[in-house]
Amino acid sequence: MDIQAIKQRFSIIGNSPKLHRAIDIARQVAATDLSVLITGESGTGKEIFPQIIHQLSHRKHNEYIAVNCGAIPEGTIDSELFGHEKGAFTGASDKRRGYFEVADKGTIFLDETGELPLSTQVRLLRVLETGEFIKVGSSAPQKTNVRVIAATNVNIPNAIQEGKFREDLFYRLNTVPIMIPALRERPEDIHLLFRKFAHDFAEKYRMPSIQLDRPAVQLLESYRWPGNVRQLKNITEQISIIEQDRLISAEKLQLYLPIYDTGQRLPVFIGNEDSRSYTSEREILYKILFDMKKDMNDLKKLVHEIIEKGGTNVNFTPEKINLIEKLYQDIEAEDEQPRQMNPSVNVKQPEMVEFKPQTQIQDTEEIMEESLSLGAKEKEMIVKALEKYNGKRKYAAQELGISERTLYRKIKELDI
Repeated sequence: MDIQAIKQRFSIIGNSPKLHRAIDIARQVAATDLSVLITGESGTGKEIFPQIIHQLSHRKHNEYIAVNCGAIPEGTIDSELFGHEKGAFTGASDKRRGYFEVADKGTIFLDETGELPLSTQVRLLRVLETGEFIKVGSSAPQKTNVRVIAATNVNIPNAIQEGKFREDLFYRLNTVPIMIPALRERPEDIHLLFRKFAHDFAEKYRMPSIQLDRPAVQLLESYRWPGNVRQLKNITEQISIIEQDRLISAEKLQLYLPIYDTGQRLPVFIGNEDSRSYTSEREILYKILFDMKKDMNDLKKLVHEIIEKGGTNVNFTPEKINLIEKLYQDIEAEDEQPRQMNPSVNVKQPEMVEFKPQTQIQDTEEIMEESLSLGAKEKEMIVKALEKYNGKRKYAAQELGISERTLYRKIKELDI
């Protein structure tokens, strides 16, 4: 069966060379019993390719079972896959056949394989290597003749480095790899898919099919599509139901394109891989406040270290100096931003504590207004109190009968 016939049989839309390559590999490997690992982002349609392999293989008249490994609780996944004996665990009132037993001589598709617990990975490796498995609560091995096809959107090499996935299992599953391209990697198929979905929804809801003008098509093809084909289908359905005008402009289409992804290839926002964008001013405000809270926690730790050491012999590493300079610049630049974005939101910005390495401590935190009670010799008294307690401002403040905040302010005002 050629590629076009496969696309027609399994309702695959697209003419991308990368898509054709994936279909061709699936067609060629179908005649064998080799294990296949299908990788690709969520929403790319990975679940179609195991069906292609099964239907074109000699196992097509036997069982085909698809298992979402990420949806099965860790405590029951071994029982689901391999079965259990009566009384194997609490609640096991009957003997149960697992998927590997039911799918004997057929095909089993393990979706989200990267979510499998390590203990289950060991059992799966034994099935792949010897064709044997042991039910939960049993000691007798059973034989099975199953074709295993796995799929994942997890970066398996990274998972191996983190100790979350067995390297030997990866190589055993990855006998034949099939990489499903993301939708942004096949831009020539995006408008084609949109028209197919629009036609399907027009028939489903008995309404005229929506169409895009030329700027809207350009916007559609330049969007990043983090949710891939699944996201494109959902957005097409939304527009089909909500919009009264059947010709959609770029301005209308943009209302349905969320900008929570990295921003690459998105005309309305340009950024780097670490950039994030938000759908409302409130989210921007929360982001700024949460970042400031984290930065202030880091500064509190540094202040604690300085106070404990009395302001002397503090090891100001380059990282600490950079942290102080960065936080001061960031908060100085962002101090008024939340108020400008939404004047109705009254947000009180925490002030910044500035430090100069091995010199002095300056504090500009929120200060309770107090009347001056030290008189003309307050500077001399503060210096003596600090010398008496070896620079420990907490005890110096107690000696002077003032708060630590007031003492910090006096140190700044009097240039001590």
